[in-house]
Amino acid sequence: MLQAPNIIDLAQKHPVMLDDLSIIQEKERQTPGAVQYSIKRYSRIPQWNAEDMGMMIYHYKKSDPSANYLELRFCISGNTYCRGNEQTCLNCKNGLTRACTTREDTIDLMNFTFLPEHLQQFVKTPRAFDLPNEVLCFKHPSSFTKIVPLCVRVRSILESLINNNYSESFENIFINAQTQMLLLYCMECMLGDKNEDNFSCKFLSNESDREKILKAREILLEHIGEPITIKDLSRKVAINECYLKKGFKEIFGTTIFDFYQGQRMEHAKYLLYEKGLSVTEVSLMLGYSSISHFSTAFKKHTGLKPCELLLR
Repeated sequence: MLQAPNIIDLAQKHPVMLDDLSIIQEKERQTPGAVQYSIKRYSRIPQWNAEDMGMMIYHYKKSDPSANYLELRFCISGNTYCRGNEQTCLNCKNGLTRACTTREDTIDLMNFTFLPEHLQQFVKTPRAFDLPNEVLCFKHPSSFTKIVPLCVRVRSILESLINNNYSESFENIFINAQTQMLLLYCMECMLGDKNEDNFSCKFLSNESDREKILKAREILLEHIGEPITIKDLSRKVAINECYLKKGFKEIFGTTIFDFYQGQRMEHAKYLLYEKGLSVTEVSLMLGYSSISHFSTAFKKHTGLKPCELLLR
């Protein structure tokens, strides 16, 4: 398998021993069949001058498909972290970071691993000579490493993953959605820079209409356990149903239904595997009228019955 370089070594331009750094915050998830991630924040050594950097690593082994996976790594330097409570710290509230004794500069390392069974949901009609589809289907014949440009959209998602106020189930729902957008933007980089103003749906050239589509996505995430109709969704964001469906598909590359179902099933994995809830409990939490309907949807999305995930 490909031995990719350590991203912090590249960012710092010399080998770095992570054991020598002080870790101040850590999040991770290793749910089978889901996006596996690790977010680690280290105290930055003052004299260091690491560059912000992103990297995509495509691991491919023809003789052993079970060893295939896609990886995104990021190193972000210069953020700050408050060891106290940012909600009550007056120095943090007033932006007086230099005067705050509990606030310090960080180097943030983020790693996201996408397994084949997770990626296959994004490819509906694989096309030949289409590198992103080849990668998502693991049809590209050789491993590779590619530096990912940190555009405004990628930086915004990374910032939201590091600094958000969600916890427990809400944090899981949020991270599921953000990692999919992170994958989308990084895959776009493989095709070169995309002109964000070149929309086939002309109404999307209007910023206020784009904001309505983004708001619709937020509302869907807020209703993971309370199914919402497209009609109700269009009313909430004040845009007609036709524009909502077309705009959502163009911006996010998927239909509203497929996005919503995908987020529900990814959250179901978390509730079953990480939280140890029963199939009955999870089906009720996600708003299903029967366990059989939930099990059918789960298997369609993951290829497994809910009980089979618990045995992995």
